[in-house]
Formats: sequence, structure tokens, C-alpha cells
Amino acid sequence: MSDDGVRRNYRAAFLRYLARHEEAALNAGYEIGRTGLEAGLGLLELVRVHHVVLIDVLRDTPADEVPAVAAAASDFLLEVLSSYDMVQRGFRADG
Repeated sequence: MSDDGVRRNYRAAFLRYLARHEEAALNAGYEIGRTGLEAGLGLLELVRVHHVVLIDVLRDTPADEVPAVAAAASDFLLEVLSSYDMVQRGFRADG
């Protein structure tokens, strides 16, 4: 998956989550993380995508909504990174 493809998918799923805070949107975030992991996308690359998308979203966010967007972004990122966390925990348990 290309960087543009990851960014596009990430942005779409994050915007869905911002709009409704539904489990389905969080699941889309989880799937982005899982797919990225399977494709060999590094953790730092994925965090960079999150940062780029968040900065883009914040540019269009009214100042009074920034704290809510930041909180939602944190929740979404945690879901995206959960696959990476599971792999790391499994690695530590095996080693």
C-alpha cells in the first residue's frame, strides 16, 4: 500500500470517527493498522501519517472544537496502533 493510499484511507476513517464516534469507524482504524503491519509499514511511518492527517483536519477545525478533535485523534490512533502493540507484546512473551 502506498503512502498516499494509507493517508487517504486513514483520513477517510478518521473523519468517519470524528463525525460519529462509532465502533465501526474505530474498527476501520484497527484494520488500517493491521493492514499496515502486514504490508511492512513501520510504526513511525504510521504515526507520521496520523500526524499529517491530524494537522490537515485541525486546519479546518474551529478553535473551540480542537480539544475534542485532539481527544478523538488520540483514541483513533490507539486503535490503529493496537495491532502493533499486540505483536510487540507477543514478541516479548516469546523472548
